[in-house]
Amino acid sequence: MNRGLAPSLTSSLERLARRLQELDAALADPAIASDNRRYRDLSREHAEVSDVCDLARRYTQRQADLDSAREMAQDAGNDADLKAMADEEIIQAEADLTQLEAELQTALLPRDPDDARNAFVEIRAGTGGDESALFAADLARMYTRYAEIQGWRSEIMSASESDLGGYKEVVLRFEGAGVYGQLKFESGGHRVQRVPVTETQGRIHTSACTVAVLPEPDEAEEVQINPADLRIDTYRASGAGGQHINKTDSAVRITHIPTGIVAECQDDRSQHRNKAKALAVLGARIRDKERLERQAKEAAHRKSLVGSGDRSDRIRTYNFPQGRLTDHRINLTLYKLTTIMEGDLSEVVRALLAAQAAEQLAELEAATGV
Repeated sequence: MNRGLAPSLTSSLERLARRLQELDAALADPAIASDNRRYRDLSREHAEVSDVCDLARRYTQRQADLDSAREMAQDAGNDADLKAMADEEIIQAEADLTQLEAELQTALLPRDPDDARNAFVEIRAGTGGDESALFAADLARMYTRYAEIQGWRSEIMSASESDLGGYKEVVLRFEGAGVYGQLKFESGGHRVQRVPVTETQGRIHTSACTVAVLPEPDEAEEVQINPADLRIDTYRASGAGGQHINKTDSAVRITHIPTGIVAECQDDRSQHRNKAKALAVLGARIRDKERLERQAKEAAHRKSLVGSGDRSDRIRTYNFPQGRLTDHRINLTLYKLTTIMEGDLSEVVRALLAAQAAEQLAELEAATGV
């Protein structure tokens, strides 16, 4: 297909071109169009395959441009202007082809099937008391602002507030395109260094929070939970919410007895809605536990470049006096902490995705002997 590409890449692109034709035919089938879930899944795959095929077409076009420019250079004879024009095009086309080949290699890397899913983000205050809880609220705001920038929907699934307005624990849900794929590297320990609002001597304190990012299961893949395995407790909600929320048993705590996993919600005045939210979070936590156990078995011999995702890992430091963010997994340091805390996470996310792609490419080359 493309004589300048490695045979393995050419083979993959030819296979994707055939798959795109199959997807075009499938999406035109009335039977599939009437099945919303099937149609949605195929549409998502079609968009992904189309993007790669578009890259391949651009590569093919630039290869043809390069061949034409070389012929022009050979036929230029004594025409210096024509020769210079051809040489300039050759240099640009070769640079474009190198860039496009790198993009194709990255696009063809194996993808985590969970990357396209919505996600739950759980933030828990750690060491540092009230200051840690305030930082948990800052992180929740940072992720929510980032979601707004990305055009995602966000909602608080549950929250346990601290006395000073922070969060002892908060669970957020984000809905949009590729949410989990962009946020999954946030799992781990987040350390903050700053002067707390409760500090009267102006001393810098170090506090920490843990973040866990869980992919939301599709309805068809939701964990099947036996109602007999659940213990459901109701209790009076605490914190802000007015007289009604504090006088009724609207808060719900659900325990999955076989695993000991617990989810609770007191965010809504309706016990039924709180129960539904708690069940959604519980299902995601059970599925995440199963996923982590599976990954541990598959990759026990190595640790990913961007961290294991273990919540005890210290992945990042936020140093407010210096205006500095440091991601310790990829040695990334940015002196733009104020804008990052306002939701400008794009540079961090891109760097982490690039690091993952580089690691996958290195592993692929080692496995194939390239």
